[in-house]
Amino acid sequence: MAAVVQERTVPPTDTLIKYENPVLVTTHPERKNRDASPSKVGMTACKVQTALPTTDIRRETDEILNGILPPKEWEEDCQIWTQRVSSIPATRLDVINLQEQLDMRLQQRQARETGICPVRRELYTQCFDEVIRQVTINCAERGLLLFRIRDEIRMTMAAYQTLYQSSIAFGMRKALQAEQGKEDLILAADELRVQKVELEKNVAELRQKFEQAETRAAEVREAEDKKHSEEIQFLKKTNQQLKTQLEGIIATKK
Repeated sequence: MAAVVQERTVPPTDTLIKYENPVLVTTHPERKNRDASPSKVGMTACKVQTALPTTDIRRETDEILNGILPPKEWEEDCQIWTQRVSSIPATRLDVINLQEQLDMRLQQRQARETGICPVRRELYTQCFDEVIRQVTINCAERGLLLFRIRDEIRMTMAAYQTLYQSSIAFGMRKALQAEQGKEDLILAADELRVQKVELEKNVAELRQKFEQAETRAAEVREAEDKKHSEEIQFLKKTNQQLKTQLEGIIATKK
């Protein structure tokens, strides 16, 4: 077992949760199953503040506190320090100070009053953990119930965060697809414009050929009409001559 050789008083860390003074251990402590669910710890009866808790109840309450809010451990100058949450019952003044500290830190860290704000969420999470600590000391059942509520809220928030990130990724993919589709449409439009120019050129050439063919056909038709008229005039003249000759022959015979 690791032996406790020293304690030191440190200034409050940047958290709203109340901790005890850090304790220095000489050797690496054996890792206990501190992450075990507090629901597996035996439920203790609610303690009346006017009655002093027994040693067993106090020890069980400490175990529940350590399960809900695990102790901190860190290494400094080749020494291992551990720090547990405070097991001292909170007074009305402590609750008032907690509210004032929350408001002050919200203002100092410039947390947004509305919308999504990681700073505001972090501070309210710390405040809720401190309230759970205070309630657990007085009544372990209430503390465990608040612990369940806290975990449910965290899971819900994590689910919404995952959904939000997935929706952002989906929106980005759709935006990229739309951008890619826009580029394809621009290329297709350019190709259609080129095809339109070529088709207009073909139409102009065909129209010119049509006009030339129509002109030639008109000239041929006019030439044929002229030739036909000349043939008719020639035949009429020849007919008239033959008729005159025939009449002369008939007159001579009489």
